[in-house]
Amino acid sequence: MKRVLKILGATLLVLMLAAGGFYGWATITTQATLTQTFTAHDVDIPVPFPLSEAELEALRETRRRELAAANVAVDGVVAGDGTPPDLLAGVDIDALALENAIARGQHLVNARYACSECHGRDLSGGVMVDDPAMGTLLGPNLTGGAGSRTRDYSVRDWDHIVRHGILPGGRPAAMPSEDFVRMSDRELSDIIAFVRAQPAVDNEVPGPTLGPIGTILIALGKLPLSAANIEDHQAPHAVEPPTTEPTAEFGAHLVAVCTGCHRADLSGGPIPAGPPDWLPAANLTPHADGLAGWTYADFEAAMRRGVRPDGSALRPPMVQMQRYAEAMTEVEMQALWAYLSSVEARPTGH
Repeated sequence: MKRVLKILGATLLVLMLAAGGFYGWATITTQATLTQTFTAHDVDIPVPFPLSEAELEALRETRRRELAAANVAVDGVVAGDGTPPDLLAGVDIDALALENAIARGQHLVNARYACSECHGRDLSGGVMVDDPAMGTLLGPNLTGGAGSRTRDYSVRDWDHIVRHGILPGGRPAAMPSEDFVRMSDRELSDIIAFVRAQPAVDNEVPGPTLGPIGTILIALGKLPLSAANIEDHQAPHAVEPPTTEPTAEFGAHLVAVCTGCHRADLSGGPIPAGPPDWLPAANLTPHADGLAGWTYADFEAAMRRGVRPDGSALRPPMVQMQRYAEAMTEVEMQALWAYLSSVEARPTGH
């Protein structure tokens, strides 16, 4: 009996030493992963985007109607120096451009990109992951208050963190930038304009901490960071998003934010960065495993009301996306469906 106990004790000691050695390796490997540096191209986009010629012409037409309603002649009348009258005289074009950008940015944040899911409703900080085994990852404060992570960000910094997952010093961030790499310059500019316009909130958000499981997953490459996942950090971004129409082209642009959970081919499966209690992401292709047999009405009901065709309710994390879907326009919802209906049918996880 003593011999058996000795053998068991020795075996346990060996296993403990092996586990300790493995975890030591994982800790060193993870630290090396988190301290590597990346470089991305430099961008310098305007914030806000100036009014387009189409927007200026629409503004002139509005001004014509206003003057006509006031019985002020415009067409055919010239100024004292012989030039046509300036219909936009007295209009603060820059202020109007900023107002339009903030409105567009508000929609992007509240409907398409779900920023408040990680950064909080007022963007002053939120919870991304809070699990003893995985670690604690809190969305930083984006407002101009004390503790803001972005108060002094340049446009270059915004581009690097949002679309590349790279912190100002070059280290990888926890930002899920694979979902945002196809964001256009105008959309990024609009989001920056909106965030900068929000009330400043003082909130010091602690930095991330890793639990044992999170450490091991990063070391094994099972929890890759966006900066490493994005293949080309030098590739230019589209200046403008596709035209807002109920087309598959526009839908492909919108669905980019879904790929982090549902995979690049939308076939679904386990969510790599999700907590252990998250269900696998659904298959969004027209396969029997996915949306085969669904109608647009079924899709809209699932997105906006959280109800599947069989009457069952969506569960986390997808149910958390419902309030963003509720804020989407009908055109955006139709475009998403047009694209999902057009992709290749694939079995789940393939």
